[in-house]
Amino acid sequence: MAYSDFILRKVKQEFGLTTVEDGRFLPQVEPISPSPVLAGLLEENLPWAIAVGTEKAKSEMIVVPTLLEVKCLLERKISVFIALQICSVKLLSVVG
Repeated sequence: MAYSDFILRKVKQEFGLTTVEDGRFLPQVEPISPSPVLAGLLEENLPWAIAVGTEKAKSEMIVVPTLLEVKCLLERKISVFIALQICSVKLLSVVG
């Protein structure tokens, strides 16, 4: 099962998970503006990525630049791993 095939109901059932849906999971934070570089990249590429509509287009044109911006904002205290195969449970047909 590819990551894109997961739906919450099925994942909860398959892995015996429960969800907590009341309250805040993450702390309240103040919004920040994107850097001029990220704003320019998104302005140029967002319409195209949405029009193409594939996960690859959205990942490369929206998600990756945004994650790299976050990495810079956090003074490179995090890493961004792109296109890595994550070890999965083959018995459950989980891939990716």
